Amino acid sequence: MRLALLQLNTTVADLDGNAAKIAAAVRSAAVNAPDLIVTPELALAGYPPRDLLLMNLFVGRCREVLDGLARDLAGAPPVLVGFPERNPESAGRPLYNAAALLHGGRVVQTFRKTLLPTYDVFDEDRYFEPAAGDAQVLHLGGHSIGISICEDIWNDRDFWSRRRYRIDPIAELVRAGAEVIVNISASPFTAGKQALRERMLGEMARKYGAPLAYVNQVGGNDDLVFAGRSSVFDAAGTLIARGAGFTEDLVCVDLDRPGSASVAADDFIPESEIWRALVLGTRDYVRKTGFSSVLLGLSGGIDSAVVAAVAAEAVGAERVLGVLMPSPYSSAGSVNDAQILAGNLGIRTIVLPIRGAMDAFDDILQEVFAGLSPDITEENMQARIRAVILMALSNKLGSLLLSTGNKSELSVGYSTIYGDMAGGLAVIADVPKGMVYRLARWLNRNGVVIPEEIITKPPSAELRPDQTDQDTLPPYEVLDAILYRHIDLHESAAEIVAAGFPAGEVERVLRMVRNAEFKRKQAPPGLKVTDRAFGTGWGMPIARGEW
Repeated sequence: MRLALLQLNTTVADLDGNAAKIAAAVRSAAVNAPDLIVTPELALAGYPPRDLLLMNLFVGRCREVLDGLARDLAGAPPVLVGFPERNPESAGRPLYNAAALLHGGRVVQTFRKTLLPTYDVFDEDRYFEPAAGDAQVLHLGGHSIGISICEDIWNDRDFWSRRRYRIDPIAELVRAGAEVIVNISASPFTAGKQALRERMLGEMARKYGAPLAYVNQVGGNDDLVFAGRSSVFDAAGTLIARGAGFTEDLVCVDLDRPGSASVAADDFIPESEIWRALVLGTRDYVRKTGFSSVLLGLSGGIDSAVVAAVAAEAVGAERVLGVLMPSPYSSAGSVNDAQILAGNLGIRTIVLPIRGAMDAFDDILQEVFAGLSPDITEENMQARIRAVILMALSNKLGSLLLSTGNKSELSVGYSTIYGDMAGGLAVIADVPKGMVYRLARWLNRNGVVIPEEIITKPPSAELRPDQTDQDTLPPYEVLDAILYRHIDLHESAAEIVAAGFPAGEVERVLRMVRNAEFKRKQAPPGLKVTDRAFGTGWGMPIARGEW
């Protein structure tokens, strides 16, 4: 049996564009005479469509385009296309997360998703009714193929110590006679997830003695990045094919000839994965929101340096503008470091000192602030002056402003709302400070990209004389460890203290996390690269008491 997996980068709601992309990929795959061609989950609509699914016109248009695609591919091999299907019943949610089998110019059969995730970034129970009834087996050319959709493969009773659902759709498919399992997915990237996924799928294929093919979406949609890496396992659980990571690909495999396909080379170290995810997420966010260039503030610090490097790789150095805005507290070294970085990357820069604006604000507020000592107010004004300049440039030049704050800062509110938090995309908002440094070292593995001075100097916002981040925060290695336990592992202060961290430090950090919630609610979208990000999947209230 020959399969073709279409690893596509679709755009949410670009129905005609997505259909054209599917059709072109099907025609490319057809030269290999596959028995079945498979697209990712909701490939026609783009994933995740979110509340577009509440709009009847959008859902109806999806069906119109699907029928047109079927006619367009009348002479092609059978194609499985993910789409939102109306629920014809008067009870239950109005839609199914479904896959349509297109053949002979029409929709021949549909298959529906059973397990609907409602955790992290997922809220599918909001829109979809779960599949019910008999297991969904496709009989094609003498083969029995079990069709499953994304979450349906993530509930194996032998792999997980605790399962989210009582139903195991893959076990049901095998019991119904499926000889091959096909799973269509739109599974978001997080660092380390692919290795876990391949181990899980390999064990599942071996347990059931059935080849398993998994096709995943690729590309960035809003805060989510999809890595592709579509995979095929033989009945012994051996990986026999893998699509490329972070790019579109076509994976063709003959299950009767395991050597007919290749396993794309990949790099699973966190720095490599996160770098490629940030580049892809930034490139697609810029492209899919209609921008052609970006700009950012270059401070001479590590965060803006890494964001500038991502931007140059994502959209091309010639489309990146670095804006240096020195204040009286900016060191000559920081300005020089930023200019050296820009030269290494090949990006354009402009220098716009802010002393005059600072003096103007001091004059305006002099009477109101009379008798009050300078404090964080004046520091925040500097950040907000810079934001006004950056947003003015963004408006005038039509460029997307990238903000440069990292996850550690965003966690504890070490940032200025309407200041350095301003922007259209927060590139490293889900990257802890320690990983920012590791990314910089990784980028320099084959030659200097980020100047060594930027990496080695003490981090500082340079908003007052001799300021460093550690005047306010614990050392970043301590801060990141506390934040990981609290944010990713959901540990309380008592549990973190029991792990060996100082009680006073823990209480202070967790209090800062709570107090910064209102800032995070107003932050620009940030690309998700860890299991727990401050984005779609973060649901903490702002107004809350102690417990």
